Amino acid sequence: MSFIAFLIAAIVLAVTPGPGMAYVVARTVAGGRSEGMASCLGTALGGLVHVVAAALGLSLLIARSAMLFGVVKYIGAAYLIYLGIRLLLRKHEAPGVAPVASHGARRAFREGILVEALNIKTALFFLAFLPQFVSAGQPLAPQLALLGCICVTLNTLVDAVAVLAASRLLKSSAARAARARLLTRTSGVVMLGLGGYLALARRASAV
Repeated sequence: MSFIAFLIAAIVLAVTPGPGMAYVVARTVAGGRSEGMASCLGTALGGLVHVVAAALGLSLLIARSAMLFGVVKYIGAAYLIYLGIRLLLRKHEAPGVAPVASHGARRAFREGILVEALNIKTALFFLAFLPQFVSAGQPLAPQLALLGCICVTLNTLVDAVAVLAASRLLKSSAARAARARLLTRTSGVVMLGLGGYLALARRASAV
C-alpha cells in the first residue's frame, strides 16, 4: 500500500506543471526537439544528484538517531499537506515559458544538469518526500535510491512528452490554461489526502 501511495504521489507531482517543465519547453521553443530532449536528459542527471545526496544523507541520519529520522518523516507529511494547500491556492494560470536563446543540444544538456542540480527546492523536496515511503526494517539507502530514481524517471518522461508537444506547436493558450488548472487542482487534493493519510497512519501505528 505504501508503494502504491508513493507511485500515485510521484505521478501526480510529475504531471503538475512547474519550473522544470517550463524550462524544457522553453528550450524546445528556442532550439527545437533535439535541444529540448537534451535539456530533459540534463535535468534527469541533475535530479539524480539529489537522489544520491538524499539517500546518503538520510541513511546517516537514521544511523545516528532513529527518533530524529521519525521527526523528519512527520515534517515530510506536513510538507505534503503544505504542497496541497499551496497548489489549491495557486492562481490558475498557464505555466509561463521564459524566452531563452538557442545554443545547441550540448549546452542545453549541460545547463539542464546545472539547473536541476543547483535547485535547492528539489533537494528539500526529496529530503521531505522520500522518507514517507521507506520500510524501517530494511536497508535505507537502497530504498531511498530506488524511490528517488522512480521520481526522476517519471519527471523525465513527462518532460519528454512536453517537449514533443511543444515541438508540434502547443495548442491555444486557453486550452493550456484549462489543463494546467485541472492538473493543479487534482494535484492539490491528492497531496492533501496523502499527507493526511501518512500522518494518521503513523499516529495509529504508534498507539
